[in-house]
Amino acid sequence: MNSHRLRRLFSRALHASLATPLVLAGCGTEGSVGTKDYSEIECTDGSPAVSDLTLTPAPDFVQLRYIGTNGGQPMGAYSPSSSSGEACATATDVPTCKEALEDATVTAGFHHVCLDFCTDAFLVTTRGDEVKTYATLAELQGLLGTVDTEQEAVLKTFAAGYSLLCGKKEQGAVKRNDDGSFNVISTKGYACGPGTELTQHVVKVTASGEVQELEKRVLEKGDPNCNIGRRPVGLQVAEACDAPEALGRYFADAAHLEAASVHAFLRLRDELELHGADVGLQDAARRSAMEEVQHARVTDRLARRFGGTPQRPVVAELPPRSLVEVALENAVEGCVRETYGALLAHHQALHARDLEVREAMVRIAEDETRHAALSWDIDQWARPRLSEQQREALREAQKRAVALLREEVAVPLDASIITEAGMPTPEAALALLDTLEQDLWA
Repeated sequence: MNSHRLRRLFSRALHASLATPLVLAGCGTEGSVGTKDYSEIECTDGSPAVSDLTLTPAPDFVQLRYIGTNGGQPMGAYSPSSSSGEACATATDVPTCKEALEDATVTAGFHHVCLDFCTDAFLVTTRGDEVKTYATLAELQGLLGTVDTEQEAVLKTFAAGYSLLCGKKEQGAVKRNDDGSFNVISTKGYACGPGTELTQHVVKVTASGEVQELEKRVLEKGDPNCNIGRRPVGLQVAEACDAPEALGRYFADAAHLEAASVHAFLRLRDELELHGADVGLQDAARRSAMEEVQHARVTDRLARRFGGTPQRPVVAELPPRSLVEVALENAVEGCVRETYGALLAHHQALHARDLEVREAMVRIAEDETRHAALSWDIDQWARPRLSEQQREALREAQKRAVALLREEVAVPLDASIITEAGMPTPEAALALLDTLEQDLWA
């Protein structure tokens, strides 16, 4: 299905509704370093900003990108994050430069982090007609030269494998020292599962780019009962741990399901290949997995900002499924739940009072609309390959999924989730469902 058609349908649904979620939970902090003399780090899209970098010679454009791996193999796509400058501004052949920029990627980078999936980061720059990537600590240091700004110190800390949370000094802050070096507050790990812990680290970054760890504290110990959109087959139920704010619980649940969706799309891609689907459908599923990696990062950041710590999704290893089983899951998880989820994201992008939430949902809504369109494309590809009896089973499964969704959206929400996160009231949510059912699920 063309995603433009879905956008038009969503626009009608939002107008008709007249209207103005998803869990890693953290339980307790053991102590943190004082942050009085520190400043919050600069961020863009939840990642360290790449502005305020004194690079010589100065590039026209700098962008931080993420790549994902599954089982040690690159997933074949990157996800752009923060950027600065104008791409190919001084190129003599702008189209060729922009094409090279679009294609620029690496197989491994710095800031290697693995939970249920692994991600690396790298920088890409343009200067004149040259497009260049920086994927190792040595290459990054060569680009930065002398570390003489706070944001350069933050970027070096990030590249060394530390995580930094925007908007929370205890997990992301920086200060300049009298000797010209910088101290950066960062974290490692996560608090979910027996033996896990989220640790706070204070590192010193010298002018030459050396990163020295000065202090380490435990911020949170993992909940031993913690279990780690589009839900993958085999996803284990996660037990919630209380968070002080409803918004923290909501976004922690969202981050949990976004991370689970990575598994769903990677499995979908493999099963599409197994059953002989077009390469275009396979590639779209793989790219969707990469986009879900970024969604998990964004919702994780929002969850932690509101006091939640998302759980890792636990997904059982299961053998490949038959075509009808794949089609049944797609009819429910894709054509119903993911399609409605994409519409919800558009609603949040319009109605969330919190600026960070609203900006995050603008991007997520566009990605999820493409994911929903992919679900309908897969449905269109699969149905002719099924028997009439199997197609009838798909129709019945879809009807049951819509009925269940009606029950779910009728449950009242905390007022903060409606106002700050932009979720519709139960009445508005049912109106949104009415439009989709009339035009898509009838």
